[in-house]
Amino acid sequence: MSILLSILTVVLIVTSIFLILVVLAQKAKTDGGVGGALGGGMTEATFGADTGNVLSKATINAAIAFFILSFVLYLGFIYQRKHAAAATGSALPTITAPAAKPVATPAPAAPAKKP
Repeated sequence: MSILLSILTVVLIVTSIFLILVVLAQKAKTDGGVGGALGGGMTEATFGADTGNVLSKATINAAIAFFILSFVLYLGFIYQRKHAAAATGSALPTITAPAAKPVATPAPAAPAKKP
């Protein structure tokens, strides 16, 4: 189970990076911004006139994949934790506290004598 969760985690990281790059490559509604600085104009040359449609579909598909992978990983880690707790017999880990050192208390001062 942990191997599957590790593979899905790597796929989630790759999907996240792809989603970031696709969002940054989109052309802004106003012709300036980060989209133009990071190659928004080059996408038109690469994909043609329907660049907005290609990038929009890629963004939607990557976002759906991101949310599905996140939810599956969440459920997988919950499943793994429940079965690990059942194997050890307790849901909470046992923690031992270090032994406390005895604290030396100062001797009480003698009361002052009145003349």
